[in-house]
Amino acid sequence: MDYTTRHYCIYGEPVGHLHGRSAAVRMESGCQTAGGTRRKVFVMNQYNILLDPARMPDAWYNINPDMPVPMAPPLHPATLQPVGPEDLAPIFPMPLIEQEVSMQQYVSIPGEVMDAYRLYRPTPLRRALRFEKALGTPAKIYYKNESVSPSGSHKLNTAVAQAYFNKVSGINGLTTETGAGQWGTALSIACSMFNMSCDVYMVKVSFDQKPYRRSIMQTYGANVFASPTDRTDFGRRYRAEFPDTSGSLGIAITEAVEAAVTSGGALRYSLGSVLNHVLMHQTIIGQEAKLQLESIGEYPDMVIGCCGGGSNYAGTAWPFAHDKIKQGKNIDLIAVEPTACPTLTKGIYAYDFGDTGEMTPLLLQYTLGHKFVPPPLHSGGLRYHGVAAQVAHLTKLGVMRAVAYQQNTCFDAGVLFARCECILPAPESSHAIRAVMDEALKCKETGEAKTILFNLSGHGHFDMSAYEAYFSKKLEDYELDEEAIRKAEADIPKVPIPQ
Repeated sequence: MDYTTRHYCIYGEPVGHLHGRSAAVRMESGCQTAGGTRRKVFVMNQYNILLDPARMPDAWYNINPDMPVPMAPPLHPATLQPVGPEDLAPIFPMPLIEQEVSMQQYVSIPGEVMDAYRLYRPTPLRRALRFEKALGTPAKIYYKNESVSPSGSHKLNTAVAQAYFNKVSGINGLTTETGAGQWGTALSIACSMFNMSCDVYMVKVSFDQKPYRRSIMQTYGANVFASPTDRTDFGRRYRAEFPDTSGSLGIAITEAVEAAVTSGGALRYSLGSVLNHVLMHQTIIGQEAKLQLESIGEYPDMVIGCCGGGSNYAGTAWPFAHDKIKQGKNIDLIAVEPTACPTLTKGIYAYDFGDTGEMTPLLLQYTLGHKFVPPPLHSGGLRYHGVAAQVAHLTKLGVMRAVAYQQNTCFDAGVLFARCECILPAPESSHAIRAVMDEALKCKETGEAKTILFNLSGHGHFDMSAYEAYFSKKLEDYELDEEAIRKAEADIPKVPIPQ
């Protein structure tokens, strides 16, 4: 029998060592040679682990039923009473409201959403062998490559779902905010798929830093505005008070929510992170990764992801958090954030608004205060004052933990990763890579061959101004001081936390 290495990636079953090469994956069908002889092909690729599209998960995982301790409810911003479905109806369509409060462990993915997912899913799981070699570590490093989506990041997983549920509810237009532009890009693509309008309020500093993100959103028909704008009452008031502001996600959220609420029912608001239904849509990442690792006989000792609002981190980690909570698996779940906006590592555990203008429900979370405006770091997707209530809850319970890094050390790691793996990571993803690098170097010291999984949440092709600043040594590091923490505490509502 003739063995030929011909394909770089294929799905199938592990076949062990062949002719001294690393573990291969077998393609069961044969192929034709020039002479017409049919022969089996054994693929000796140790980098890509693909999932048979027929095995792609057809339901999202909802972690709420598996919480070790029930979560505190969101509160109405005016009455401070638990929010009911009718309170959310001016902002979200009923199918998403039902998902937000669902206690079903799995929620079926509609066929139309599955069809859209099949444009780019399942995404590859890759073994970072060259990165491992550069670090000299015995650790095995795997990463889920979400940068292959049409939007260049994981954000499309929930954008498609949210656009679909709004469309079938009779809504033809969405408003949203975006930081780095990845969420705005994803929602503009999703709205284009379902023939919907899309208005994006983009944080001013990112609007200026990332002009090509604006262009790609406009390519898909979105209207993009630098927030704060003069289009909303809140934006006009904020600009008058702080004319030189660089903006924040909290400000942009307020503007997008106001635009939806005052549209007379023509528009609804769409959020790219933080809420339960958003995190749930992203769990297709972790579910796929678990199947891919199982196919090669692996299971992670730790799962790592960058964390702003929490969507890509939770989407990767929650299927493994289930194993830790329900099966007692010994797995380290690590969220990584910037020192300039260290919500989980330095924030205050309290009820707080999700937006600066105090229009959203109050969530029990770790927060730097809803009026906090982060420094203009280049990881725009991590510049959020709060975090998903689920992420905060599991951090408080000790199911997961968080670490924070300066942006220059994250770019150090991102550049090394790019040179090893030939993928330019987004600045946000470089935070995860920094944590992976440090954990792998600990393994080098101890000799432990741990298995590390992380989510490469997006590519950095539209972040070249950040890389230019890094290489010219103009990239600033920011450290949140205690004075900022004290100021944040003064802005946070004094709402009792349920015991």
